[in-house]
Amino acid sequence: MIQRIQTIYLFLAFVVTGILPFFIPLWTMSNDSEYYFMQDQVYVILFGLSTTLTLLSIVSYKKRQNQFVIGRLNIILNLILLGLFVYRSLNLSGETLAVSEKGIGMFLPIVAIVLLVLANKAIKKDEDLVKSVDRLR
Repeated sequence: MIQRIQTIYLFLAFVVTGILPFFIPLWTMSNDSEYYFMQDQVYVILFGLSTTLTLLSIVSYKKRQNQFVIGRLNIILNLILLGLFVYRSLNLSGETLAVSEKGIGMFLPIVAIVLLVLANKAIKKDEDLVKSVDRLR
């Protein structure tokens, strides 16, 4: 349902992975050009999958267990994306021609992971509440 708190968390995760990467650069090159996620196909695929999983989780509100599993998969996907960002920043650190300044866009997967963990916590709370009510019947 739309009025549940996990839907708000999932919607915010959708905004972080689906909308903000278009406006926030991942890093700035040494020639002052900004590097967006659209310039690398791997980042486009990973951000697209994360956005798709978030939307799928929002839509499957009637099946809380599936929603929980989709949330976990999305967390793993964002951890992979964060790992790629860290690898890229450590591999190309310093004043090379590739990367001069890390951008705030590299922290988007961290924000998405926090929101997805909060959503999964709320989903688990709802599932426990339903199970406790079923025991009373």
